Amino acid sequence: MDATSLKAWRRAERERLIAARAALTPETLDSWRRRMDGFLERSFPGLARCRLAFCWPIKGEYDARHLARTLRERGALTALPVVVAPKTPLKFRAWHPGVRLEKGPLDIPFPSDSAEVVPNAVLLPMNGWDRQGYRLGYGAGFFDRTLASLAKKPLVIGVSYELAKLDTIHPQSWDLPMDYVVTERGVYRRDPEGLVFLGEPDPGSGTLASPVCYADEKHFGG
Repeated sequence: MDATSLKAWRRAERERLIAARAALTPETLDSWRRRMDGFLERSFPGLARCRLAFCWPIKGEYDARHLARTLRERGALTALPVVVAPKTPLKFRAWHPGVRLEKGPLDIPFPSDSAEVVPNAVLLPMNGWDRQGYRLGYGAGFFDRTLASLAKKPLVIGVSYELAKLDTIHPQSWDLPMDYVVTERGVYRRDPEGLVFLGEPDPGSGTLASPVCYADEKHFGG
């Protein structure tokens, strides 16, 4: 697929998947959000001790604000991305209720004057995702550019829905895969051969049904 065809294909898939999300009822979205909150909370306990970047939800995306509140109560510092300029890495600024927000591109709120943060974990919404863990975003390349620019790559957890799963997004050299993917179905880990479905974390033990090694503590230190 040449560059022009790929761009057109990604645009069409993006529009199709956003429309599929828009067709979901608020009750369905909230039910899936609660499940995903639980999976993330139990599967990645280190998030409560980290500098966590997340995105303000738009167009029916997973709403991470509820989980961010829970994690802040346990000691996490939460931050939102800020668009500095086109084709430039994002900045992240601390955010919690009470921090002043302004409207940015796509009318997405961003903290206008809080302290800059270098995250060691990112919850990254995905319009689509494929079997290798690659993400279909909004086409501007901000997050790929940003993650590539950081001196130490944070743990990146893609958050999306099962209906957005694709065979491939036809990844290019600049596309960066997720470390993990979390949907309403459960948790996936990216191994060398691609995504491996780990299942749902056990509500009682806080672990998955299958023995796995979650993101270890090195991701959340420093």
